[in-house]
Amino acid sequence: MEAQAVLRPAGHRALVWRERPATAGAAVLVLHGGQEHGLRGPGPLNLPGLRMRPFARAVERVTAGHEVAVGVVRYRCRGWNGDRADAARDAAAALQELAEELGPVPTVLVGHSMGGRAALAAGGHPCVAGVVALAPWCPGGEPYAHLAGRRVLVLHGDGDRVTAPDDTVRFAALARSAGARTAGYLVAGSGHAMLRRAAAWHRATAALTAGLLGLRGLPHDVSAALALDGPDAEGLRLPL
Repeated sequence: MEAQAVLRPAGHRALVWRERPATAGAAVLVLHGGQEHGLRGPGPLNLPGLRMRPFARAVERVTAGHEVAVGVVRYRCRGWNGDRADAARDAAAALQELAEELGPVPTVLVGHSMGGRAALAAGGHPCVAGVVALAPWCPGGEPYAHLAGRRVLVLHGDGDRVTAPDDTVRFAALARSAGARTAGYLVAGSGHAMLRRAAAWHRATAALTAGLLGLRGLPHDVSAALALDGPDAEGLRLPL
């Protein structure tokens, strides 16, 4: 979804900063989950948003001192809402706002569940250096060609009963066949809410985000998977 085509609703700001250095040279946007349908806005007690706060804090710790801005995407609606793809449109709007404020700085999108789907949908934006998708919602027929040339890292719990790990692997393999650089972790003993082995999720997400921004090296197994071509699923079920 091209950010230039986004029409932002009057009065809605899709980007909310957590950390914004005066001379930011890179950025991270965090996207929380939601639901399949729902036109009402997220309420004051937004559990999907609360779930992503430890991830944002972990990213802030690993990027501290590197002039990296960290923001969250603010949704207009709780749901994806079919062809409206509201969360994806909000992600694209947030990227547009980011580029207007910071310039075309390299940006990593970190999204969970519906937020992972939105991050993958917005991953073709010129600012996006990579995507870290956590237990993403990857239904059949989802577009992927726009991710050509992007690095896409996926993590999924093997006990997830909300979004299917096999769907994530299938999507990542298709994106790889279209020219994306993909790698994936299967998080043993964890489910959709990422509560079991939460610390492992947080550490891995922060480290992978820093690696995509060039602040540290990526793990060897991830780098090897990113070098693969074609529709093979090798390197998409690495153990975590």
